[in-house]
Amino acid sequence: MKNHASWEPFFEIERKKDYYHDLQKKVKLVYETDEVYPALNDVFRAYDITPLDKIKVVIIGQDPYHNGQATGLAFSVREGDKLPASLRNIFKELESDLGIKRTNGDLTDWAEQGIFLLNTALTVVAHQPASHAKIGWSTFIENTISYLSEKRPDIIWVLWGKHAQSYEHLISGKVIKSAHPSPFSANRGFFGSKPFSQINNTLIVQDKSPIKYS
Repeated sequence: MKNHASWEPFFEIERKKDYYHDLQKKVKLVYETDEVYPALNDVFRAYDITPLDKIKVVIIGQDPYHNGQATGLAFSVREGDKLPASLRNIFKELESDLGIKRTNGDLTDWAEQGIFLLNTALTVVAHQPASHAKIGWSTFIENTISYLSEKRPDIIWVLWGKHAQSYEHLISGKVIKSAHPSPFSANRGFFGSKPFSQINNTLIVQDKSPIKYS
């Protein structure tokens, strides 16, 4: 499990805390005893691909895909993998919003451009959604969000659904929120919310380069 050097001051703070030691022990144990996703080396992939000082946008997810598609980036899958329903709906809204038709579910290019794709639990047991929601990740993610809000108040936060929006009290900065892209809720406010144009319009106002979503 590795992270980009720009994140090291944050990890140094967390490593001194009791909860973090407990979390690391639990994570090590479950990888030894269960089938867990993503691969161990990818647990902190979001913190590795997107340097802290390069973050423009944070999109908050929930937990990794539990059927083997998880890559360490929220909502992303490997190129060539079948698109999960939520990601299909994200791409549907992208096409409606900006006219961009995307079929590749690997969102590494988004992460490399400064979109921090953050799940609120970074591991999951195979075929057991939310199985690691209460092993200690919540504290780590809350601390991540608070740290980012303090160090980078210019960041744009994208909160899809009630779970992501439960973290809003920790956030300072621009917030874009709507229903979750899940098939169960996409028709209740995600479709038509135009998050991608909102992101780029805000980045232009901030004198930053817009995201290339294609």
